[in-house]
Amino acid sequence: MEEKWKSFFKPHKRDHKAAAFLKYLGPGLLVTVGFIDPGNWASNIAAGSQYGYTLLWMVTLSTFMLIVLQHNAAHLGIVTGKCLSEAATEYMRPGIRNFVLLTSVGAAISTALAEIMGAAIALNMLFHLPLKLGAVLVLAVALTLQFTNSYRKIEKIIIGFVSLIGLSFLFELCIINTDWASAAVGWVVPAFPKGAMLVIMSVLGAVVMPHNLYLHSEVIQSRQWNLQDESVIQQQLKYEFGDTLISMIIGWAINSAMILMAAATFFSTSTVVTDLAQAEQMLKPLLGNAASIVFAIALLFAGLSSSITAGMAGGSIFAGIFSEPYDIKDKHTKVGVLLTMVPATLVIFLIKSPFDGLIYSQMLLSVQLPITIFALIYLTSSKKVMGKYANSKIGKIVLWSIGLIVTALNVVLLISSF
Repeated sequence: MEEKWKSFFKPHKRDHKAAAFLKYLGPGLLVTVGFIDPGNWASNIAAGSQYGYTLLWMVTLSTFMLIVLQHNAAHLGIVTGKCLSEAATEYMRPGIRNFVLLTSVGAAISTALAEIMGAAIALNMLFHLPLKLGAVLVLAVALTLQFTNSYRKIEKIIIGFVSLIGLSFLFELCIINTDWASAAVGWVVPAFPKGAMLVIMSVLGAVVMPHNLYLHSEVIQSRQWNLQDESVIQQQLKYEFGDTLISMIIGWAINSAMILMAAATFFSTSTVVTDLAQAEQMLKPLLGNAASIVFAIALLFAGLSSSITAGMAGGSIFAGIFSEPYDIKDKHTKVGVLLTMVPATLVIFLIKSPFDGLIYSQMLLSVQLPITIFALIYLTSSKKVMGKYANSKIGKIVLWSIGLIVTALNVVLLISSF
């Protein structure tokens, strides 16, 4: 890695520990953009509007799972210098590897579908553009930003704006009539209301997203400069956990706030939500008549920024199949980005109900999730791959428990579908 990156990320002895840690922040926050993407908005609004506070436990459980899994994926990237896709290509049998990575590309496509559709819905709200035309425009802008790398210039602005709308949800909790007693129970007591499995799994898929595990293992490597230096690896592992923990807790708070707002706004009045645009009503107490405009602009930026990260993940997965890291100048990365973004846009042309499309796209992510989880566990538990940094016995127990819980929830979803 270039000297300028070495000097930027390596804290000097005179630096305060807090200052050194702040320099390290970034990968987790980039992944957290997915926490407030259009798919999350739809899943959380569906959960809160249909079931009130009873599904808040799923956000808590999903966030705990996410902290463990993202931490594990980041460790893989730090220790090996390879992303999850590259490691799978090198260390897994061809048949299993191909199944894992091809289904992961499918998960990235499903993610991109939700992001592009959400941004297209926002364009319809703002300019009354037809959904299909809006999707094509979003695709064109997202690809331009990815292929020119110019998205890096506006990334902080986009994340800042999306974070602002998340803070708006949090702030509004102070001025609405929230049943905090019910919310407290909902956060910790699992409940399975009749007919709720689709929404439960969509919430899981919206929080623990397979493509983010690939993305985190890739972007964390921007913090690496000397894999032979044991102290450097130890420092990275320590700072990475702090970055991941802070970022995921922020995501938990915003996701919870969305469900709380939907419960207070829609469930309490028995309002059935069939359109994401209805959600602008949640911001009216804070923003008045400007709520719909602010909501649409935030949704547009959320969709655009998360479309870019979905494309990056798809490019990383596909490049990894050829044992290459993500590099937008490389043809395999470019093909991976196109394979993710273009099919996602084409599927939008076939969807009749955009809101249902968002819900089902997140549900599909939860179906693929166990495959990615078990592949990650296999790789990070192998001493051949991780050396002395392989998962401990306790770590294996926790990871396997998460994988089995996700699998069990998918089985329940399958059974409830018939």
